[in-house]
Amino acid sequence: MKLVHLKKVRVIISLTFFLALLLLFMDFGNVLSPSYTNYFTFLQFIPSAIKFAGLVGLSAAGFIIIMLLTLLFGRVYCSTICPLGTLQDLFSFLSRKLKKKKYYRKKKPYKALRYALLGLAILSLFTGYMIIVIWLDPYSNFGRIITLLIKPIIIFIKNSVAFILIKNRIFYLNPVEIIYPSFYLLLFPLFVFSVVAYLSLKEGRLFCNSICPVGSFLSILSKFSLLKIDIEAKNCIGCKLCERVCKAGCIDRENKAIDFERCVSCYNCFTVCPSEGVKYKLRYKSKKNSALSETDYGKRKFIANTLSYLAIFSSLSYAQRKIVSKLPSKVAIRKKFPVSPPGSLSIEHFKDKCTACHLCVSSCPSQVLQPSYLEYGFIGMMQPMMNYEASFCNYDCIICSQVCPTSAIMPVKLESKKLTQLGKANFIKENCIVYTEGTDCGACSEHCPTKAVNMVPYKNKLVIPEVSDEYCIGCGACEFACPVKPYKAIYVDGNPVHFTAKKKELKKIDVKVDYKGDFPF
Repeated sequence: MKLVHLKKVRVIISLTFFLALLLLFMDFGNVLSPSYTNYFTFLQFIPSAIKFAGLVGLSAAGFIIIMLLTLLFGRVYCSTICPLGTLQDLFSFLSRKLKKKKYYRKKKPYKALRYALLGLAILSLFTGYMIIVIWLDPYSNFGRIITLLIKPIIIFIKNSVAFILIKNRIFYLNPVEIIYPSFYLLLFPLFVFSVVAYLSLKEGRLFCNSICPVGSFLSILSKFSLLKIDIEAKNCIGCKLCERVCKAGCIDRENKAIDFERCVSCYNCFTVCPSEGVKYKLRYKSKKNSALSETDYGKRKFIANTLSYLAIFSSLSYAQRKIVSKLPSKVAIRKKFPVSPPGSLSIEHFKDKCTACHLCVSSCPSQVLQPSYLEYGFIGMMQPMMNYEASFCNYDCIICSQVCPTSAIMPVKLESKKLTQLGKANFIKENCIVYTEGTDCGACSEHCPTKAVNMVPYKNKLVIPEVSDEYCIGCGACEFACPVKPYKAIYVDGNPVHFTAKKKELKKIDVKVDYKGDFPF
């Protein structure tokens, strides 16, 4: 295959991954199966690296494939698999359409900035404080942009069209319910989207080569790739076309050299070169240059140490900060811990592995999974939590555990999930309308799937809720169903570590039936 065709192959692969992930995050009705999810998420770098560190086995395949591809061809991940990279290419394409002549130029390497951000990201992984990874991971940023910014707009347009059609008695579209997150949680994805759009429109792939830690890490690894794109000096005619189309700004036309460390393998140079002056070349190591040998050895040692650290970072623990929530009601509600999703095992495990990509938020049918604000502390901002003011966890649903790409939410079977105790319900009698207004209610007991909330005799022939902790799984159905406003009479406080609840045995009611009697009608 001629090198000029590599760009066509790259575009097809990148659009395939981009559209597949876009469809995944925009799946309104949860039509796609979990197997579809795994096909396209296991190759995302940071989620696959986290899985590799915690579960060495088949789940490490994505991370290993990315590393091998980089060691063979350079940063092909950035140009073909990364959805945020493809989004930048789409902005660059739009820029060329708006401005007929769009030329790029050689850019500064910004080594200090990109290695500083890479160091912070690695330190974030080592210590378990995921906030830097959450901020900088390209896949997670793409997920938040789609889930929090694009998807609500699409749903709004769809619902507007559905409303108009229903008014005209055309029932072709059904409205889609959506729970909008806090405005403050939209600021960060909006900021990232604005930065990515601006840099892409103006400077091509500058975001990948100055901010993205994945790009910085793979740029180091690409120094040792078997093949590298380089300029064939004897064939180069000095036309400067390759430099003008290089989105990474890594081609030096004067010295006829390519900084392959910053090359994102977009292959634009192959398509415009009229003299076959740009080629893939085998990387040969000079044995005569001892200084170069020592330098290469030091770099290889750095890569080896980095990979070994990645393999053990998930075992490091960190102190869990407690969040106290006080509500201005008659009795202050103090939630010691937020509720993490079923399958997350513990708050510590969840915070240690979650990159806040929001795939679980987008896939949750009941929309009970919402981005957190400060419930997990500052270091866990935007990581999903169970928000029982918005909804409740469906008793028969395990979708979030099937789509998580980092194993922050481990796969669970439905039978196991139904006994997983995420938290415990707490009843505040002074807020209950049975106590305050002397009227019947029982909504919490009616909606409890495990019958952990029972109605017991109170006074004046009234009954009032009573919680049995050993049967409660913390699904939040009682809290969501409670009609008391603005503060609930029953709420779920999360378990730092998930437990197993007891299964309540249903009592059999023996009723004697007289089969000899006449049929009643």
